[in-house]
Amino acid sequence: MALNSSSDQYGTVAVTIHWLTAVLILIALLTGFRAAAAEDVATEAALLRVHLPAAILVLVLTVVRVVWWLGIDDKPAPIAGAPSARQVIARIVHLLFYVMVFGMFASGTGMMLASGALPAIFSHDATALPEFWRYRPRIPHGFGARLLVVLLIVHVAAALYHHLRGDRVFGRIWFGRSPTSQDAADRAV
Repeated sequence: MALNSSSDQYGTVAVTIHWLTAVLILIALLTGFRAAAAEDVATEAALLRVHLPAAILVLVLTVVRVVWWLGIDDKPAPIAGAPSARQVIARIVHLLFYVMVFGMFASGTGMMLASGALPAIFSHDATALPEFWRYRPRIPHGFGARLLVVLLIVHVAAALYHHLRGDRVFGRIWFGRSPTSQDAADRAV
């Protein structure tokens, strides 16, 4: 598998960024929702100690991904035979992911700055942790988290739909030979 993408396959760099980002987004969402529902401040602080670095890594990987595509690599062509409306929806969902990552980071940063919570989160005394619901950035952050869950469900459902149709979507965004290379190898056998 090449570092750069081809017309039918994402390259190693794009695939690695995609899957690392996916795992980190799940970690950030799970720890964020659990922290918001935590009944004691020690648990909330412990979850936020995982949530914040995961969110920062998501932002860093997203910036690297954008720079990679704008300056170094190209995305593969859309799936052959996909209706143009479906391609537009796919582009919108992917664009919304980027908007949500930057929006979530901005609202999370706003919440940390407004509340002054950062020292309490990373100290041994979590009793100074503020009540985040009192700070306005909490509203877009909470809404964004729920919208991000919806986007993930739509993204995974679309990927499963294409996989079940035999479109080899996972072959395009997974490590290994490209779908075209795999088809040629299967025909040679």
